[in-house]
Amino acid sequence: MIKRIFDIIFSLGGLLFFSPILILFLISVWRYDKKSPLYISPRIGKNNEIFNLIKIRTMTVDADKKGISSTSDNDTRIIPIGQKTRKYKIDELTQLFNVLIGNMSLVGPRPNVKSEVDLYTEIEKELITVKPGITDFSSIVFSDEGKILENKENPDLSYNQLIRPWKSRLGLIYIKHQSTLLDLELMIFTLVAIISKPTALKWVVKKLNKFKVNQKVINVAKREKELSPHAPPGSDKIVV
Repeated sequence: MIKRIFDIIFSLGGLLFFSPILILFLISVWRYDKKSPLYISPRIGKNNEIFNLIKIRTMTVDADKKGISSTSDNDTRIIPIGQKTRKYKIDELTQLFNVLIGNMSLVGPRPNVKSEVDLYTEIEKELITVKPGITDFSSIVFSDEGKILENKENPDLSYNQLIRPWKSRLGLIYIKHQSTLLDLELMIFTLVAIISKPTALKWVVKKLNKFKVNQKVINVAKREKELSPHAPPGSDKIVV
């Protein structure tokens, strides 16, 4: 109940505060091709229920037809205004509507498309026992997801080999330790990451050390080394 009240207050306040920015970018996207500036994407929420994720459109209207779920920074489907929108995470702000409606929370594991959730191991399925969120540990650690997938021949496969193993682990860590205080901290450091990612990563590492999580997860969270293929939690095999 406290988390829901928290979500309503902050999502409503956020929508009011960011409304000028949202309106500006919505108009900019519409002016580019005179198509809807919103991108509605079916995602898997709590208890495996499908809901419509609301985002500012950053790609061409037919982007989904290429059958690629993951997006790199040099993806040819991204429209000009979309580069800036994605860089500053402005396209994520409309998800405050999802939070206000109640199918998302401000903080929680990021929601995925069905094709990705279908690949979850039994352990990873715990990620859909709670409401998905706009941000969590992985949103800070992998805020440069598009950069990681840049120039990859198969972005979806690279996502499952390089990002998903750690994104899922970080989501599970959040579920185990979730609290109102942690939610507030994650919201603050998500904003800090836009200005100074190194500062935000230091906080994440400090928090993970406090939770005494596996050292491999902490090393990845530092983002000091290039990511290498790894098996997702609950499996000993790298996705191929």
